[in-house]
Amino acid sequence: MIQRQQDPPYRVAVLVTDQTSSFEIGMVTAVFGPYLSDLIPAHYELRLCAERPSSVPMAGGAVLTTRYGLRQLRLAHTVIVPSSADPEVPPSGALIAELRAAHRAGARIVSTCMGAFTLAAAGLLDGRPATTHWRWADLLRTRHPRVEVDPNPLYVDDEDVLTGAGSAATLDLCLHLVRKDFGTELANAVARRLVIQPHRDGGQAQYIKAPVSVPSENHGISRSMAWALEHLSEPVTVAALAREALMSERSYLRHFAKVTGTSPIRWLISQRVRASLPLLETSHASVEEIATAVGFESPVTYRHHFSRTMRTSPSAYRRAFRTVQAAREAADGADQDHM
Repeated sequence: MIQRQQDPPYRVAVLVTDQTSSFEIGMVTAVFGPYLSDLIPAHYELRLCAERPSSVPMAGGAVLTTRYGLRQLRLAHTVIVPSSADPEVPPSGALIAELRAAHRAGARIVSTCMGAFTLAAAGLLDGRPATTHWRWADLLRTRHPRVEVDPNPLYVDDEDVLTGAGSAATLDLCLHLVRKDFGTELANAVARRLVIQPHRDGGQAQYIKAPVSVPSENHGISRSMAWALEHLSEPVTVAALAREALMSERSYLRHFAKVTGTSPIRWLISQRVRASLPLLETSHASVEEIATAVGFESPVTYRHHFSRTMRTSPSAYRRAFRTVQAAREAADGADQDHM
C-alpha cells in the first residue's frame, strides 16, 4: 500500500471537472501554487488533475488546461475536491474509485463547497461530521443521510477528511491546512500576503463564526480593545476598559455590545484563548504557564474556557496542531535529559 508522504514538499492534487468553480480553484492555487513560493518554498507541489487531461471549461467561461489524470490522486499527500457544476449529478465511477484509492493510500481528502457531494457519493463522509454551503446543506442531508451535516461551520476537520463551506470559506480551510502542516507563523505570513485574516474569530478551530469587526467611527471601543490586547496577561476589568474608551461602564457595555454583538468579558476570554494557540503549537511551556501568560486566573479556568471555546482540551489541541519543528525540539530536549 502506498504511504502518505511524511516529508515536504507535500503533493496537493486538485480535482478539476467541467464547470468547476474558477473562484475556488483560484483560491486553492493561490495558497498551494507557485504564487507564494518565496514564503513557502518546497513546502507544496500543486497538480491539477482531470478525468481526461485536456482543456476543461470552468464556471464563468474560462478554460483550464490540465496535465494530470486521476491516478495522481492516490499519489498525493492532500486531495482537494472543489465544487462541481451540479450536486444532483453523481460523479463517475472512475472518480469514485480513485478517491477511495487515494484515501486508502493515506491521502488527506478535502472538499470545498459542493465538493462534499462528491466525497459523500464515494462514501468518504459516512458517519462523519461534514459541512457544505448552507444553501445545499439540506440536499446533502437528504441525499446522504449517513453524513452528519452541519451547515454552520466554515470548515469541519475530521482528521483525514475535511470539508469546507461555500465560496470564500475555501481560504479559511486552505489556511487551516497550512497551519496544521507548518504552524501558525507560516499560516499568518500567507494570510498577510493574501490580505486576509489569518484566523477568523469564533467558537472553535473547526467551527469558526464571523469575525468581530468594529466600525472605524467607534474610536473609544477600538482603543479599549487594542489596549486589552496589549495587557492580556494582566487583570482586565470592564471598569478599566471603560476608562480607556472614556465612557462610563454602563455606556461602555451598551456601545460594546452594539458594535461587536458580544460582551467585553466574552470577547476578552475569546482573545485570551486565541492568544494561547501559538504557544500551544510552538512552545514547550506547560499548560499552567500558558494559562498565566495569557491572563487566566488558574489552569482550571483556562481549561474550562478553552474547552468551551475550542470544543477540545489544550493538551488535545497541542497534539493535533503542534508543528513538526516544535515536536522535534521537544524530542531532542528529552534525549539530552537522558544522556
